[in-house]
Amino acid sequence: MKTVKAAFARSLPVMAGYIILGIGFGILAHRAGYGLPWALAMSLFIYAGSMQYVGVGLLAGGASVLTVLLTTVMVNARHLFYSISMLRYYRDAGPFKPYLIFSLTDETYSLLCDGKTPEGTDADRFRFFLSLFNHAYWVLGSVTGSLVGGILPVSAAGIEFSMTALFIASFTEQWITEKDHIPALTGLLGTALCLIVFGPGRFLIPSMLLITALLTLFRDRTGAGKEADA
Repeated sequence: MKTVKAAFARSLPVMAGYIILGIGFGILAHRAGYGLPWALAMSLFIYAGSMQYVGVGLLAGGASVLTVLLTTVMVNARHLFYSISMLRYYRDAGPFKPYLIFSLTDETYSLLCDGKTPEGTDADRFRFFLSLFNHAYWVLGSVTGSLVGGILPVSAAGIEFSMTALFIASFTEQWITEKDHIPALTGLLGTALCLIVFGPGRFLIPSMLLITALLTLFRDRTGAGKEADA
């Protein structure tokens, strides 16, 4: 019970964001003609906030399977890179491992990437329940948004920006709480450079590759590198 309570307490900041963002997704999906069953299924089985927002537009526009596949890879490519740092924590997670891999979102990663768990708790169970709580918040928000979208005349204009706002909030929190700003600056400057060079439609994957290369190059100078070597 102590582990569950600790996981719930740690997840509270994400709850505040995910319920609101989930409501936005539910409203957007409903406005596009995809009601409660769609919103619930997407949030349960896809569980990818930014891709779900993009996915609504793809579905509404009749996009091909190939277009959906390529777009999904581009939007979620960042998961391939930051999830590598979680291997040492998830490797021996036993029965929790499949779900931990599935439920690793940006916000869950930001809460677990330092590897620290509250004293007196089971590490694997703590990570599992924290991931589960975050997933539940997203599903709850999506269902609520779908219901609200069907009852109230809520405008969906600008809702897509809510995911960008959450990323900015996560970046700001990490900047404030972490003493080592090399990873944050690397991500910020590397992304800005690729945006200028490749343009807004093609910068995502090059920026991920550049950030990974730079962080690998300066690994021994960052807190993550020192922790991994310890």
